Amino acid sequence: MIVDKIENACLYAGLSDKIAKAFEILKDPELVEKNNGRYDVDGEEFYYIVQRYQTRPVEQGRLEAHKKYIDVQFIADGIELMGFAPIEKLEIETPYNGEKDIAFYKAPDKISSVNLSAGMFCILFPQDGHMPGLQSNGPSNVLKVVVKLRTETE
Repeated sequence: MIVDKIENACLYAGLSDKIAKAFEILKDPELVEKNNGRYDVDGEEFYYIVQRYQTRPVEQGRLEAHKKYIDVQFIADGIELMGFAPIEKLEIETPYNGEKDIAFYKAPDKISSVNLSAGMFCILFPQDGHMPGLQSNGPSNVLKVVVKLRTETE
């Protein structure tokens, strides 16, 4: 998992052409005007989702991971707590669903977390279990854009 501010995106653009293109999209000032929903860039290979929601209590969080896609999650407005843990040592709660590209894991007693505020992003790879959308210091209205990049290792 990589966490940083969008102004430092140039440091990570060299990871792949898709990640570089994701940052171009996330830096578009008109992005925040878009309606909630999915926006295709290259069909199933590359798309993004605009989401507006209120963060939920940590107790309601679910630890998830994806196999087919790398997530680049960007907080355009608000603040949320993101829990995370490497999946290699986690116990599966709900087996992987290939159609939805998601598996859920039992959260360990202690889980690492990071506050993501407006202007911050995280890159989540298939080995990164993550628990998004959690309250940091009470509820927050969040505008998030999640860019989904098909992995080459699937």
